[in-house]
Amino acid sequence: MKKSKYFYDYTRNTDSPVVDERVPNYYIGNNGYEARKVVSGFDLTYNVGTAVTYLLRSSRKHTTPNECIRKAIAHLQFELEKLDEQYSK
Repeated sequence: MKKSKYFYDYTRNTDSPVVDERVPNYYIGNNGYEARKVVSGFDLTYNVGTAVTYLLRSSRKHTTPNECIRKAIAHLQFELEKLDEQYSK
């Protein structure tokens, strides 16, 4: 993903990641990385990125990870359907 010409990486001169306090803790790993930044860093599609965020938070948001894992699987199914449609033409 190409960054805007107005993009300024305000974390580049810090030793530790800067955490946005508006982001819930279950989206931030023990290493300080935010799920959305991981997804963005890998240029994932919407469905794959959403699945990744569900998996990353799965054991942190709820008492059991089942719901988040089901949602991740659903988004991976959506991505497979999109790919099947795209490559079957």
